[in-house]
Amino acid sequence: MNQKRKSRWVSLCVLLVGATVLLAAMTASAAGQKAPAAPGAVMAKPPAAPKSTDGKLRIICFGAHPDDAEFKVGGAAALWAARGHHVKFVSTTNGDIGHWGTAGGPLALRRTAEVEECARILGIQTEVLDIHDGELMVTMENRRTIVRLIRQWRADIVITHRPNDYHPDHRNTAMLVQDAGYMVTVPFFCPDVPYLERNPVFLFVQDGFQKPYPFTPDIVVGIDEVIEKKLDSASALASQTLEGGCNGSERTCPTDPQGYQARVQEVRRNFDRRFAGPANQYRKQLAEWYGPEKAEKIRYAEAFEICEYGRRPSKDEIRTLFPFFPKP
Repeated sequence: MNQKRKSRWVSLCVLLVGATVLLAAMTASAAGQKAPAAPGAVMAKPPAAPKSTDGKLRIICFGAHPDDAEFKVGGAAALWAARGHHVKFVSTTNGDIGHWGTAGGPLALRRTAEVEECARILGIQTEVLDIHDGELMVTMENRRTIVRLIRQWRADIVITHRPNDYHPDHRNTAMLVQDAGYMVTVPFFCPDVPYLERNPVFLFVQDGFQKPYPFTPDIVVGIDEVIEKKLDSASALASQTLEGGCNGSERTCPTDPQGYQARVQEVRRNFDRRFAGPANQYRKQLAEWYGPEKAEKIRYAEAFEICEYGRRPSKDEIRTLFPFFPKP
């Protein structure tokens, strides 16, 4: 290659590199991210999230629909909130097909109002993502959303479904939250939100599925002191409880005052039995946390499994994270 042609080739390569960097910068800007540096450049490390200064815990729970977190974590949430800790529930879909007789925007608005009432009862915060019910997918965009939410909350504890579950939204919520584990500590992933210097403890809520492996009750919490709040929350989720959700019918929705009150009491009794189930099932584990004598008196409980993708807490740290356990 003669000198003239070689010079043109070098100039062309420089132009191509410049165009590539410019295109990457424009794409990143449109996505709300920082542009990659030019080859050989040193990027400034993004800032870490500030540490909490009030001495309170920060807990965020991801449920697939506007009711999942309330049913599974409402008791523990109320216990944390009563002690001044910060709790947030996030519904990863808007629940807009979760009813037998209505759907779309009106149902999504109704279900958002229901979980807002639950948040008032429990003393927590809540957020509903604008993703259609039944359509949540494991995408990079959704992973970034989950990472940003965990970072913005500066979470000590993250709670969600297990990844083996009957509902695709439950499974995909679990996968997205699992995939956020560790990534919340990576500075250059979603650099627009300060990263966490310490990986939170990630927990799964209880379920009854057995394959590929059953739920492990690593932490079991007695919720007797807040059971009325949890039962009130169940009643507040009227589209799902009083009216039966997507599997209900006109039969489950009496319109006369007497029939409606009878339905409210029926639902409350059903949930009373449901929320008592974990205490009866995991009495042995309750004894490990409360002692045998106190454990025998606990009527209602919630159970959690530690996810290996988060921080691995010791028993002493678990007692710090769940400050309503008695001291050993």
